[in-house]
Amino acid sequence: MQLEDVQHVAVLGAGNMGHGIAEVAALAGYDVALRDIKEEFVQNGYDQIEWSLGKLAEKDRITESEADAALDRVEPFVDLEASLADADVVIEVVPEKMAIKKDVYEEVVEYASEEAVFVTNTSSLSITELSEVTDRPERFCGMHFFNPPVRMDLVEVISGAHTAEETLELIEGLAESMGKTPVRVRKDSPGFIVNRILVPLMNEAAWIVESGDATIETVDSTTKFDMGLPMGSFELADQVGIDVGYHVLEYMHEVLGDAYRPCPLLGEKVEAEDLGKKTGAGFYDYEDGDGAQIPSDAIDPDVRRRLLAVMANEVAGLIGNDVADADAVDQAVKLGAGFPDGPAKLADGEGLDRLVETLDALHGETGEERYVATDYLREAADAGGFRVGDRSEDDESGVAAYEVLNVTVEDRVGRIEIDRPHRMNTISGELLDEFADAIDRFDDDDEVRAILLSGAGDRAFSAGADVQSMAAGGADPIHAVELSRRGQQTFGKLEESDKPVLAAIDGYCLGGGMELATAADMRIASERSEFGQPEHDLGLLPGWGGTQRLARIVGEGRAKEIIFTAERYEAETLEAYGFVNELVADDELEERARELAAALAAGPPIAQTYTKRAMHAGRTDAEAGLEVEALGFGHVMNTDDLMEGITAFMGDGEPEFEGK
Repeated sequence: MQLEDVQHVAVLGAGNMGHGIAEVAALAGYDVALRDIKEEFVQNGYDQIEWSLGKLAEKDRITESEADAALDRVEPFVDLEASLADADVVIEVVPEKMAIKKDVYEEVVEYASEEAVFVTNTSSLSITELSEVTDRPERFCGMHFFNPPVRMDLVEVISGAHTAEETLELIEGLAESMGKTPVRVRKDSPGFIVNRILVPLMNEAAWIVESGDATIETVDSTTKFDMGLPMGSFELADQVGIDVGYHVLEYMHEVLGDAYRPCPLLGEKVEAEDLGKKTGAGFYDYEDGDGAQIPSDAIDPDVRRRLLAVMANEVAGLIGNDVADADAVDQAVKLGAGFPDGPAKLADGEGLDRLVETLDALHGETGEERYVATDYLREAADAGGFRVGDRSEDDESGVAAYEVLNVTVEDRVGRIEIDRPHRMNTISGELLDEFADAIDRFDDDDEVRAILLSGAGDRAFSAGADVQSMAAGGADPIHAVELSRRGQQTFGKLEESDKPVLAAIDGYCLGGGMELATAADMRIASERSEFGQPEHDLGLLPGWGGTQRLARIVGEGRAKEIIFTAERYEAETLEAYGFVNELVADDELEERARELAAALAAGPPIAQTYTKRAMHAGRTDAEAGLEVEALGFGHVMNTDDLMEGITAFMGDGEPEFEGK
């Protein structure tokens, strides 16, 4: 079966994940049969889809007509045979119990067509074992969505022992057609990638507290404000449900051995039914308390190293057993768990040799199997890291290979795309460094005649500074001053570039992201974009040049309004204020941005250079600006570009400027 042959998708299970997956499939244009065992269950799932589509339309993520069309493509069923009548792909999303899933597939094979492909949305159970219940193990694989499916980009596509390559390629294509990023899991291994990292990390956090080596607050402070993870370990357990992680851990323990023995602290919470947010209490109190109140200053470097060591060992297990390579592990955990950097990169940054020493010391002290360093981890430590040799100095086009930027050159336009969609393209210290380097390269490259800025995905140009990843310096004023200067200098390089700079803005453009956009010469935005400088709501002020550049663009009064109110502004309003040069339909932004950047790149480079320099000089000294203007005017009089322009004008043609 080819992807173009897939027209009908059956989703078995209308719970939170099931109705979310059905909505995603319907939005992608597939006819969806949503089935559950009771009318009330399937109707509730259908109602949730209708509500969610309405919210997407309300937020201008889709149009009202698109929402109506997607809902029309969903048909609720209770009868299993009827739901499977036209199914090309069957996505099973029933409770995470092996016996229940097997019972479902024993029924499904009776009614599904012979050509239908089966996929299971499981977070940890054996794909191979489930496939062997069916009559088509070669056309069976895992398709693990993350909650909520409508928002989360990642889909783990998992191979069973019998899965055909064609099946994996089909389901990867299906995920992409749904707007998701598939990551291949090459082998059927408990927890696959994301849960194989997160669940042992949660378990180790619990063991640290169980042993009395640190408190819950210390562990979560370290996890959140030192390692820069989206949540503290215990905060995350409460959010997901302590029982969910615990049952995955039990399965890992059963299949993989004593290294995955659940910490008693987790078992006690499950037994007491204190499962986290959903029950009102877990490691934190959500009914009478304010939830997870995590101190930012209780960081413990020993806790950090211990957690990173256990995480590195899991990464090594995945790579060494050919479940996934380092890039796949990092991509999956960033997209599925919101890590600022992938676990392989985090471990490399700490130093694998130090982490091996930490594991060896812990094993010597406790004798626990979970601290036995894998052979692959020792090999990677000897080699200098998981990612050694993964990236060359430059890519094939001669542009530097970056970690958090996509940098390309095409038709004389140098493009810098912020590639952190899992973090709303927020700006980290690493990103500032790479950005500065990319600008330098473009400035030194005569083949680059214009610069185009954008953000990966359609949710954010940049939602601002990555506060968590920058929190390692704590509240130290000296660190804050240096951070401000670092951003000012980087954005200043962009502003001072002799080449015209265009920012293509789609989605959120907030805080530091808006400050970045002010450093561009021109700004084009999609209608759904949203702008704002929210720093005053945090008790901060714009620190990367926003107090200066914004006023020059929109006037001091408007700039003060935007900064002092800390409100969100629609793109149409910012166009009226003069911040946005051009507003376009959401689906036209990419094409129009390329077209406009190409037009800028076709302009006369020498004249563009002196025009920018004269404008910048005149900001503080009008006489100086006029002098630069006069010098520039005199300089271009002796250029080939001037003759080219005059000749083209007289002949009613298009000039081809060469910057000479």
